[in-house]
Amino acid sequence: MPKLVKFSRLLSVLPLLFLAGCNMVVMAPSGDIAMQQRDLIVISTVLMLLIIVPVIFLTLFFAWRYRRSNTAATYAPEWHHSTRLEIVIWAAPLAIIIALGAVTWISTHKLDPYRPLDRLDAERAIPADTKPLTVEVVALDWKWLFFYPELGIATVNELAAPVDTPINFKITASSVMNSFYIPALAGQIYAMPGMETKLHAVINREGEYEGFSANYSGAGFSHMRFKFHGLDREGFDAWVAKVKQQGTMLNRDAYLKLEKPSEKEPVRYYAGADADLYDAIRNMCATPGKMCMNEMMHIDMMGGGGKESAENREKLQYDNRHADEGIVAPAATVPATGAPARSEPERTDGSSMQHDMPGMDMQHDGHSMPGMGNGADPAPAQLNNNN
Repeated sequence: MPKLVKFSRLLSVLPLLFLAGCNMVVMAPSGDIAMQQRDLIVISTVLMLLIIVPVIFLTLFFAWRYRRSNTAATYAPEWHHSTRLEIVIWAAPLAIIIALGAVTWISTHKLDPYRPLDRLDAERAIPADTKPLTVEVVALDWKWLFFYPELGIATVNELAAPVDTPINFKITASSVMNSFYIPALAGQIYAMPGMETKLHAVINREGEYEGFSANYSGAGFSHMRFKFHGLDREGFDAWVAKVKQQGTMLNRDAYLKLEKPSEKEPVRYYAGADADLYDAIRNMCATPGKMCMNEMMHIDMMGGGGKESAENREKLQYDNRHADEGIVAPAATVPATGAPARSEPERTDGSSMQHDMPGMDMQHDGHSMPGMGNGADPAPAQLNNNN
């Protein structure tokens, strides 16, 4: 028995050894939304442990109590039913599932990232005269671009906000999907090209916090990190003044240079930015000559542009926007970029698919379909025979 107690103590210490080198920011956040998410994790874990711990204990206890060498234990090979035991076995898990379901349902609505904040923390409501800070976030390859539309500034790989001030994030991406995540502030939310997601959060403590992309997006993903500064009002005003003093102008040309894939990009400040630049990025028309998505959707809503809309094809191509510069977008497809495939498709028997398709044009120009060669009738002869 003393050996069993000593062994159990060793098992209880092992998890602490594994967690000693971990960053526990998720369990010790500095923003109210992240704190509520932390509480949800703790409550869910405790509720599940109410079943897991007794089951593990009873499993070990039964194995020891009814071991073969214990002849004093009751032996009842004909036993098959106990109403009280059945009630305990089914009622306890059912009650825990109901509690978990209630907590999950409430938290799903209360912690909806699109829902505006209704408090600064558990003890303070948002004052009536508080003005939220709007930040427009763009995930680039492989850096973060932040617009402060109300302040007229922009930054790269550095974000700041005053404490106890609601932050309204508008989030999009320039090419592939990323995930915007500041563990100390709030949960992660995806950044997607041609779309806008939202996140509402507040930082309650001053400090410097880590932000990064939590969704793999290519070669420079591991360095796609930034610093988030929680500052008091005076410190935030000083930070804004520094950005305006040291920054340059972010116009379309500067953005198109910044947008090109790069790794380990340093912090950059922009004292001013084109007012409509974020909307152009979100609508995928920051490059001159491209049609904006909202314009395309308007055409679709009006019933389409008819045959004349064929000229819009080049205006809608996006993935190959850097092809003429020898830069291929991380997730660009072969037909869109014109780049050759890395390998020829093969069958399971090792033979080439192209070798088994004589007369089929395998060239992809983003418009024609495989098998429809130049000047060839796209339909088989029997389909054109009216007889």
